[in-house]
Amino acid sequence: MTTDTQTAGILGRQYLLATVGACALVFLSAFESLAVTTIMPLVSRDLDGAALYALAFAGPLATGVMGMVGAGNWSDRRGPAAPLYSSVALFVLGLLIAGTAGSMEILVLGRLVQGLGGGAMTVALYVLVARVYPPALHPKIFAAFAASWVVPSLVGPFAAGVVAQLSSWHWVFLGVVGLVVPALLMVVPAVRGMDSEPPGDPVPWAFGRMGWAALAAVAVLGLNLSAGVPGVGGVIAAVALVLALVALRPLVPQGTLTARRGLPSVILVRGLASAAFFGAEVYLPYLLTERYAFTPTFAGLTLTGAALAWAGASAIQGRLGGRLADDLAIKIGASLVLVAILSTLATAAFALPAAVAIGGWILAGGGMGLMYPRLSVMTLALSTPENQGFNSAAMSISDSLGGALSLAATGLVFAAFSASPFAAVFALTAVIAVVGVVMAPRVAARPGSSDAPGAADPQPELTRRP
Repeated sequence: MTTDTQTAGILGRQYLLATVGACALVFLSAFESLAVTTIMPLVSRDLDGAALYALAFAGPLATGVMGMVGAGNWSDRRGPAAPLYSSVALFVLGLLIAGTAGSMEILVLGRLVQGLGGGAMTVALYVLVARVYPPALHPKIFAAFAASWVVPSLVGPFAAGVVAQLSSWHWVFLGVVGLVVPALLMVVPAVRGMDSEPPGDPVPWAFGRMGWAALAAVAVLGLNLSAGVPGVGGVIAAVALVLALVALRPLVPQGTLTARRGLPSVILVRGLASAAFFGAEVYLPYLLTERYAFTPTFAGLTLTGAALAWAGASAIQGRLGGRLADDLAIKIGASLVLVAILSTLATAAFALPAAVAIGGWILAGGGMGLMYPRLSVMTLALSTPENQGFNSAAMSISDSLGGALSLAATGLVFAAFSASPFAAVFALTAVIAVVGVVMAPRVAARPGSSDAPGAADPQPELTRRP
């Protein structure tokens, strides 16, 4: 790498278009995520959809797994440009379906389509980073992705609440569509000059992995719906959970489910962090509106504080670079998430002031801001051009499937513990956060071991070239 490249940074002339375009798409995804989380209690009440509340969040995460695998394989074959354009189109289609929905079932359908596109878009952006930016700039571009949450975190929840109260929640979905055109216009020139062909021989289509991804998605959906089946719901839930874990195994590096040191544990911790954080976050606005009589507008401001802390912590870790060890950043981040969830648990269980949960959730955002960029950097550092798509997909799959399984489980717990449903949900996510804290030290490979960077190909046999 030349000195000019190092000093130019991600906003240098040769990277400016890629940076602006990629960050615009992250902005789009962030705005939608924060806005929908804010208004979903209102949507559920309007459409009488309490039974499908958790599925409205877990569903898009589950279908996102299918999009991730497909986009990862497609990116390894032909580069990220075509998967990126296709994923944005699916994302918009899902928004249109959800925005025009007249029942909770149709809204969930729109969310499923939206998740398929959103999952594919995440992986395509990660591969774009690997193809466009040198490794020295990876921490800064991932910090920029996190910073792209700042503006939507400032205006997204509040704007969504205002629109839902003064007009209709339908426009929260339809309004996001208007962000697609400028984002896409910035992405097109960013990828136009990029080499569409990956180095080496073409990677074959991985139809087997796509099948496993579809099975994982179906299992998550079955787990969500099992509570509505009288008599055998528990059996269905158990079978669905086993199927989801079986389907996950071929989609991630060997040793992920057994927490092998190095890349497998990086992927595992990503899933645990997602499960703990998002499993709790979607119920926090619900708690504030139901128990503390917050309006959707002000309940959404809770998410604003966490998102700002996420972006701020991500920027700090990006500036620290190698002065903050990767494994230390992840240990601190996991601990902060655990403390935050315990604060929400105490609030729900002992009727503490809402400020306790709100203040605690800012810590959760800071913890995620420390962890997520470092986990992304570590994943790419342990990848080669031939498996960047697979590894990026594996990380995103663990992220989404961890959140989806957690939301499915919290949905079952919420329905089962009617006397104190919120406390039960936060207790479950606290247990997951404890596991994340225990597993965090394993992201660091032992020097000289087969799990150390570059020591061995950490991918399953089925991902290697014939």
